[in-house]
Amino acid sequence: MGVPSRLVSAVDAPSPPVFAVRAASAADLDGLVAIESHSFETDRIARRSFRKLVEAPTAAITVAFLPDGRLVGYALLLFRAGTGMARLYSIAVLPEMRGSGVGAALVAESERVAFDRDRFLLRLEVREDNADAIRLYERMGYRRIGRYLDYYEDHANALRYEKRLRGDALSTSVRYYEQTTDFTCGPCCVMMALGHLRKDYAMSPVEEIKLWRQATTVFMMAGLGGCDPHGLAVSAARNGLAASIHVSREGSLFLESVRDPEKRRVMELAQEDFRHQTIAFDIPIHHRPLDVAAIREALAEGALAIVLISAYRMFGKKVPHWVLVVGDDGRHLFIHDPWVEDRSRETHNDAANLPIPYADFEHMARWGREPLRAAVVLRPR
Repeated sequence: MGVPSRLVSAVDAPSPPVFAVRAASAADLDGLVAIESHSFETDRIARRSFRKLVEAPTAAITVAFLPDGRLVGYALLLFRAGTGMARLYSIAVLPEMRGSGVGAALVAESERVAFDRDRFLLRLEVREDNADAIRLYERMGYRRIGRYLDYYEDHANALRYEKRLRGDALSTSVRYYEQTTDFTCGPCCVMMALGHLRKDYAMSPVEEIKLWRQATTVFMMAGLGGCDPHGLAVSAARNGLAASIHVSREGSLFLESVRDPEKRRVMELAQEDFRHQTIAFDIPIHHRPLDVAAIREALAEGALAIVLISAYRMFGKKVPHWVLVVGDDGRHLFIHDPWVEDRSRETHNDAANLPIPYADFEHMARWGREPLRAAVVLRPR
């Protein structure tokens, strides 16, 4: 888990002092560090981190300043690449300026910045005992979406809020689960689908590994490995769901980069066995991609879709990755991504119910040079 957000807000005063807001630059580092040191006793953002964040394409810092140029507050936004969501990671106002409207102005400007970057959903965390901040966010249209116990360093609880910057909010009843290993994204998607479509099903790390063992294509000397769509579909069917497979070509998958002949042979045999099992479980296989229109149709019918994507657009890593599509609002598909990127200060809030614009989803829902496209649609049996 990344460092929790620290939210210190100002409430509008009848006669606020004159201030303005703008985007931060490298010249603001001294002022940002000064605000940080006056606002927080622990978990401070270091000068080096501020320097990186000011220049990072996945972040935006807005500063509030007086006519003499002195900085009196800042707000830090983080953007997850390839999604329609932004996160208000940190906001701070100098103690003598709290209650002057600076906090509200920083939040409003952050919303504008997020909107200009084609983000339509803004999320944040706030201490449960920060009544002033909670009043501010609720007054500005944020709605509570969760509560997290023991979230901060001093063991205080956090409330999570979000605001839809355009259109109506979308909610989902599909429970989220974060993968606990580097190689169980697919089984975690199956598990989240089971947790939603089977009311008697309980998600857990034990179930995560059990599903991985049922679905993986790599064993023993070949090392820990991922899952192909046939294995995921068989695992889902074995646990009581109806599954259908959509893949852009026939034959064994994910073998292009496998150099070891023995590992290649093991993967081919495992995948061949899964294809045979699809017959026993009466799982249909469609050798054509599942595009956005087909996914939307499946969602409208109450199904969920596990889709193969390239993680490059979101994480900068050229690896295959499975996500669960859980919703649609007419412009975006919403996904539960079981991977939480701790090194980028992400939390569950950044990986659950992620909005992906249709065009972006079409680009990321493919893997390799071919490119390979694969999906598993799951329904109640």
